[in-house]
Amino acid sequence: MALKDVLPQLRKERGMTQEDLAAKLYITRQAVSRWETGETTPGIDMIKLIAVTLDVPVVHLLDMPEHYCQSCGMILSDASECGSNEDGSANPDYCKWCYEDGGYVDQKTMEQMIEECAPMMAEHLGWSVDQCASLMGAVLPNLTRWK
Repeated sequence: MALKDVLPQLRKERGMTQEDLAAKLYITRQAVSRWETGETTPGIDMIKLIAVTLDVPVVHLLDMPEHYCQSCGMILSDASECGSNEDGSANPDYCKWCYEDGGYVDQKTMEQMIEECAPMMAEHLGWSVDQCASLMGAVLPNLTRWK
């Protein structure tokens, strides 16, 4: 679900007005309004602050694709990108670069995963490496591998 759809719902569930949320985030009510109408979208660092303020995981505020790797967060667009189970069958929860033959390809830390993947993500999305690392730092702890 897009932020513009989930943010008003979460805010209202907590009995907060746009003004209340804005005050907690040290921004204007108009900024909250623009996010809720979809006119603008906050950056990843602000999304992380919103998540903390509303006490929800960051992934609840992101418009996550339906299928993504539960190790690195890569979008899985088709079955050829899926990892494999020990019996050779496809495992739709992981990409082939992270999971093969029923196990993780590399025994790396989450920090190593971010360091390796953020530059590739930045190139693909046209974002800075720092923005991608920040996003991955917020998303990865919610993925199966890192829970």
